[in-house]
Amino acid sequence: MAQGHDRLAHVLHRLRMRSTFYSHSELSEPWAVEMPALQDSVSFHVVTTGSCWLRLPDAEPLELRAGDLALVPHGRGHDLLSEPTAARGPRVDLLPQRYVTEKYSMLRYGGSGRTTQLICGIVSFDDPAARELMRTLPRILFVGGDTLSAASAIRDTLRLMAGELSHPQPGGEAVATRLADILVVQAIRGWLAADPGAATGWLRALQDERIGRALEAIHDNPGGEWSLERLAGVATMSRSTFSARFTDLVGETPIVYLTRWRMNFAQSRLLEEDTTVARLASELGYRSEAAFSRAFSRVIGCTPGSISRMRRQT
Repeated sequence: MAQGHDRLAHVLHRLRMRSTFYSHSELSEPWAVEMPALQDSVSFHVVTTGSCWLRLPDAEPLELRAGDLALVPHGRGHDLLSEPTAARGPRVDLLPQRYVTEKYSMLRYGGSGRTTQLICGIVSFDDPAARELMRTLPRILFVGGDTLSAASAIRDTLRLMAGELSHPQPGGEAVATRLADILVVQAIRGWLAADPGAATGWLRALQDERIGRALEAIHDNPGGEWSLERLAGVATMSRSTFSARFTDLVGETPIVYLTRWRMNFAQSRLLEEDTTVARLASELGYRSEAAFSRAFSRVIGCTPGSISRMRRQT
């Protein structure tokens, strides 16, 4: 079994994007744009020149200056503004822009005043561990350009990303996607190192000596014949003590977590490959396809078949 630090490193290593969209924006004062809410996504914004304000509902606006990076997790809609009190602007995806590729655009918008340039991205994740990590992130994850150790690494990544996006060539999108992986990991790693409150909930459970072993067992073998008793055995705890501590740290019972993990795992498989519901049901320990489908619909909110159709359509 891995140690807590190694389990966290493994989660960060597995952060991979399912879909990405980038925009290189040149915005002249006065300006304001709305970033729409997109379920299960993370937005990132990097100011390359000038400054702007990022505003979430029911929160004070945050100023972003050249070199700053901000992540907005949880798919929340938000506004980017030239002034903190500006009214909401048009949705950014409805503005005229030049599409260099289907996943990369260049936007020029605003008045005739001072110019701010941004690199923005929208990314999402399929890996169940990555999804759990995303759930733990704060409303805004901010990395200041004056944070020398973080800023230098992020500047290097952004310089490489800007080069790939400015001069598109074969394989450029794949390279930019991997660089976005790195950028997000750099921001999360900086947050984990700098924020004492980061090691709570699932992250704290992952690094707990005993509960972490049970989580690792579920993650490595989601289709195992797991019961409360067997998971408590992995953690070398009594059933009652294990269940109480697991629920206290993770926020749900071991069996509820196991079911949710299995369904997220199944959703990822359905999105990534041409598999069948019957095969997934068998792999994940369900005796019937119907029982698996009911659990999937309850946890994910739609049927396995609808996920398969989504994959074929895209």
